[in-house]
Amino acid sequence: MQPGMMKKYKIAFDAWGLLLFLLIMAPNLIWFAVPAPNDILRGVSATELLDTIASVCQVLLVAALCVIVNRERPALRLTPVIWGCVGSGVLYYAGWILYYLGFTNPPVILLLTVPPCLAFLLFAIDRKNVVAAVPAVIFTICHLMYGIVNFIIC
Repeated sequence: MQPGMMKKYKIAFDAWGLLLFLLIMAPNLIWFAVPAPNDILRGVSATELLDTIASVCQVLLVAALCVIVNRERPALRLTPVIWGCVGSGVLYYAGWILYYLGFTNPPVILLLTVPPCLAFLLFAIDRKNVVAAVPAVIFTICHLMYGIVNFIIC
């Protein structure tokens, strides 16, 4: 970030950022409590270091979405970017439905991997939150590599 760029930001609660996080995490909470029939996601990961980096970036991303606000952001409205965020969420839920129906093929794995990351990234872009966008990009790369290495090319 450029010097002085942090002056554009303030510490404030963003309820929309928290709502997005809760909506994205809801299927994961269900999965923790109720295993899917062909639950390949519970296996040992071959990408432990990437998983750790992804987890750290996810925490930073969510914290930034919820408590770091760009003073210059417009009011939240249904822009094409926000529609993309909503569409990503719908695709993610579709992936979970397919997963619980027993599908574990590469397209389903990609639905469980890419759309949630894209939803976070698009929200950060719409909110002009570079502080959240940086860990979102790193999280996306790590999460995608996790999905590909562990479930597509394994």
